[in-house]
Amino acid sequence: MKSIPNELIIRHQQQAYPEAMAEQEVLRDAMLAGEGHFRLIFTEHPPIYTLGTSGHDTDILARDIDGETIEVFATGRGGEVTYHGPGQLLCYVVANLAQEQDLHKHIWRLEEMIIRTLSSLGVQAGRDKRGIGVWVNGLKIAAAGVRCRKWVVWHGIALNIMPNLKHFSGIVPCGMRDAPVTSLEKLGFRVSREEVESLLAQHAKDVFAAIIKV
Repeated sequence: MKSIPNELIIRHQQQAYPEAMAEQEVLRDAMLAGEGHFRLIFTEHPPIYTLGTSGHDTDILARDIDGETIEVFATGRGGEVTYHGPGQLLCYVVANLAQEQDLHKHIWRLEEMIIRTLSSLGVQAGRDKRGIGVWVNGLKIAAAGVRCRKWVVWHGIALNIMPNLKHFSGIVPCGMRDAPVTSLEKLGFRVSREEVESLLAQHAKDVFAAIIKV
């Protein structure tokens, strides 16, 4: 299976969350000016709670968790509150949806990229009526949230490989009290970030082919 061309992928070992947002905004602005191209960004963040446009301060239950004080950042993506941290792979996508004008399809693609990757690892995952994202046995393993301006989208989806799951106890993830989280490690799968990235790049080629023309 072929992967998305390397020139369309940006890889960072780790970035502060505001730096990641600033990078995407530069790519977004270039795309709005007719100069940019589809980009898939792989990165990781230091521990942080991000509050989306539908989020509430009351969904942050505690900031001092397992010996760490976790920063809270109000972000412009859709959705509520979520956690990012080491061991979680962020898959950000900057893309132009002007021809389709369908955000639901874009969310479906983000989820599908994760679902197919997990299937390649032997994990049966899918969607759940409780909310967007990817679920395994009723537990959320990937959370999605996007922002859109004139049909250019950014932000993306976060996959739990081996994060500190205790950090999720400080929030009501995605505003849902009946949506406990899990990770590949918790499910008994020990895989490297590099292996997961490779599979994601392969499945992204098929899932996003209509908008990146690969």
